[in-house]
Amino acid sequence: MTKFPPCSVVITYDEDRQWLIVQSASRARVAPVVAGELEVPVLLDEFNFRLDDEFVRRFGGGVLNLIALGQPEIKQYMTFTQHPIDRPSEE
Repeated sequence: MTKFPPCSVVITYDEDRQWLIVQSASRARVAPVVAGELEVPVLLDEFNFRLDDEFVRRFGGGVLNLIALGQPEIKQYMTFTQHPIDRPSEE
């Protein structure tokens, strides 16, 4: 299996084509472009280092909400629950 180098992921909403475009890019190439831009750290310890269904749902929702700040037209397609969904007890 070919080793894939560490990368950054760029997500773009193309309003004309109504596409979400996901691109993988070299961290070194992306770093100067994003320097000084909004940075939103996601602290894995706040999720007990569990990248489970709920984390992915909230993370994806956060990404879409961030896109919607600059391109509010995408909101018409967003029907997910904005708040955390209660988890069953782990007892």
